[in-house]
Amino acid sequence: MGGAVVDTGDSGVKAPDGGWGWAVLFGCFVITGFSYAFPKAVSVFFKELIREFGVGYSDTAWISSILLAMLYGSGPICSILVNRFGCRPVMMVGGLFASLGMILASFSTSIIHIYLSTGVITGLGLALNFQPSLIMLNRYFSEKRPLANGLAAAGSPVALCCLSPLGQVLQYKYGWRGGFLILGGILLNCCACGALMRPLKAPKKTSEVDEKEKKSKPKPKLLDFSVFKDCGFLIYTVAAAIMVLGLFVPPVFVVSYAKELGNEDTKSALLLTILGFIDIFARPTCGIIAGLKWVRPRCVYLFSFAMIFNGTTDLIGSMAKDYPSLVVFCIFFGISYGMVGALQFEVLMAIVGTEKFSSAIGLVLLVEAIAVLVGPPGAGRILDATKNYMFVFLLAGCEVVLAALVLAICNMLFIKRKPQQPDPPAKMEMAITETEMEELNKEPKDNQDNGGGDNGKKQAIEHEAMAKSDDKKVEEPESIGVDSIEVENTSKKMTEPNGVVVEPESSL
Repeated sequence: MGGAVVDTGDSGVKAPDGGWGWAVLFGCFVITGFSYAFPKAVSVFFKELIREFGVGYSDTAWISSILLAMLYGSGPICSILVNRFGCRPVMMVGGLFASLGMILASFSTSIIHIYLSTGVITGLGLALNFQPSLIMLNRYFSEKRPLANGLAAAGSPVALCCLSPLGQVLQYKYGWRGGFLILGGILLNCCACGALMRPLKAPKKTSEVDEKEKKSKPKPKLLDFSVFKDCGFLIYTVAAAIMVLGLFVPPVFVVSYAKELGNEDTKSALLLTILGFIDIFARPTCGIIAGLKWVRPRCVYLFSFAMIFNGTTDLIGSMAKDYPSLVVFCIFFGISYGMVGALQFEVLMAIVGTEKFSSAIGLVLLVEAIAVLVGPPGAGRILDATKNYMFVFLLAGCEVVLAALVLAICNMLFIKRKPQQPDPPAKMEMAITETEMEELNKEPKDNQDNGGGDNGKKQAIEHEAMAKSDDKKVEEPESIGVDSIEVENTSKKMTEPNGVVVEPESSL
């Protein structure tokens, strides 16, 4: 678990680690930004929605929760569609759904309408973009995959830095309805990103070879449930489900927390910008670290450390009582959150490999969807009951720390790493030359003839040397000596009694 898996993917083509892959990385960067930043950016409009519809914090928190639940819960549907139609058409249809949902939300007359439009329709559209983009990224990168994952994950904080202030400006100038309408138009860029997802093509082969391969290959499964047989995958799924219970809670409530302390709306929204700005640098940096030769096989433990760091930040941040304290909290939360974002899918890719990743990510996201659907609304219920943000952040921190402990401890206890290289004694035993290997292969036959043991080995080697010398004598005709005296005697013997000399060639 956590080791690097390098394979060729479904099409049998080795990952190019570059080329058009950089265009795919850019598309994945934008899609990841929209997918993760939108649930947080929409929180800027919560205060206006509370006034408009007369609802509480927990009611508005359901918007972000349903968005994330659709992003995660529709994972198996995305896997089936990708395995059936491919990544590019699925992403382009998803872009249309994402835009349509925000446009319909701008005409809402109740909070239920926003749940259905922003939460369900836009969430489904983002899901149809997010998962296929990760699948394509995994197919285009292998050796540079940790770095590629880190750079693609950086799209989330970059989009958050842009969308959060943009949402605040749109709210002031056009109201929340105009803001939703403009954001819907921005989401049409998902279609352009989907067009970048060009599938990898296998090299041209002869028709006979193609027909044989088609006959030998089994039909691909639309959803491969065999990943549940992998113990590492099960541990990862359980830990990830616990983690997302509290991972997304602080970004959703930090703006409202700052407003509750008496800060201005613009100043409060700046906290998300600070968090996102730190996150921008944390994700690629963590991707570089995860790609190091010593770290990459142990990436799961780095992921556990990132979760512990994130949970501890939540626990300490619950004590914040003023704006500077919240700024410090956002800085450290941005670092830890960036590490988690850069590593969560890299670890999953390393566990299951390229061929099963499309099914594995769909099943993981489905399990996480239940936790995402419960997390922010549950925190909102606690907030409505206690009127104290401290308990919200304490609960979130405990959940993330628990997930880290489950992942690290279970990995140490139940996952046995297969040694990639022989131990030092084994290396010493294998340190023999090719000629010695040939002699050892011949020993069994020679030992039977010569009695075995050390004396048998010596006799076998001597016998082999003598055989080689005899072969050399036979092969060299120049070594046969002919004496002139013997030739004369031979000619005399060939003389007939009548005095006629018969030549040796005619005596036959």
